[in-house]
Amino acid sequence: MRISWGTGIVLAFIGFIAFIMYFIITMNVNDNYDHDLVSEDYYGEELKYQNDINKLKNAKTLKTNISYKTSAEGLIINFPEDINYKDITGKMFLYRPSNKQLDFESAISLSNSYLLIPDSRLVDGRWNIKIDWQYNGKSYLFKESIVY
Repeated sequence: MRISWGTGIVLAFIGFIAFIMYFIITMNVNDNYDHDLVSEDYYGEELKYQNDINKLKNAKTLKTNISYKTSAEGLIINFPEDINYKDITGKMFLYRPSNKQLDFESAISLSNSYLLIPDSRLVDGRWNIKIDWQYNGKSYLFKESIVY
């Protein structure tokens, strides 16, 4: 049996539509293709970015900046020792690029010149850490990408 050119065109259209529908359904249903934005309010945060640039410049003027190290207890974040740690306020945000359920934020409340993030809160892998802190009315920012 021979297929006429009209039937061939109709079969080609049906095949193309079936392929496109399969592709659309696969992309919407399969969790492997589900990618979230870095932030829910991405454009609102972009407008605040100049403040972050100013805070990063302030942090560069410090004699020593924040440093970190890993230990058996967890991640130790050391604040500059030449300033009074009791006057430091601010927030710390840890962002996990691969899973937003692991993200967490906490207020900075120091009893020593360092802050300990327990090992139980951290999963092995890449983390973005952002510490927005104030000392004597001046704001500073520390941003780093770490592998724990």
